[in-house]
Amino acid sequence: MKRRWNFSLWAGFLLVVLGLVSYVTFFVRFPITRDFPWANLLLFFAGAVLLGKGLIRSFRQPELYRGKILGSILAAVSLAGIGFFSYGLFYLVRQLPSSAAAPRLGQKAPDFTLPDQNGKPVTLAELLASPSAGTAGARANGVLLIFYRGYW
Repeated sequence: MKRRWNFSLWAGFLLVVLGLVSYVTFFVRFPITRDFPWANLLLFFAGAVLLGKGLIRSFRQPELYRGKILGSILAAVSLAGIGFFSYGLFYLVRQLPSSAAAPRLGQKAPDFTLPDQNGKPVTLAELLASPSAGTAGARANGVLLIFYRGYW
């Protein structure tokens, strides 16, 4: 009897790889999947179920299905990928310093000095005291500050 390919092993492994790659390339763009990666966890779960089904099939019926050795390797690589993903997303990201000292919405920002696009130092007080463009003698009402999150 000719042995058949164990497609559930390959489908499970591909779902796990898709779950690993899709977070960085697609799901990180949307807050609903970036803050808690439920879509990736569903892909991991479906991949793990298919891998388990394929491993059971290959070990219970080795004369009919292939994949005892390669299936074990694919399962180990998948579990390592899921483990590293979970460790990085649920543990390492939580170790970032808190932003408790950051200014809140509507709060007055402390004066600071930063270089502009030409490398010249500019202070917040200078920006607030400079006249608005197009009007003589008028002062700026405010300054828009944009903060980019670090550790990307």
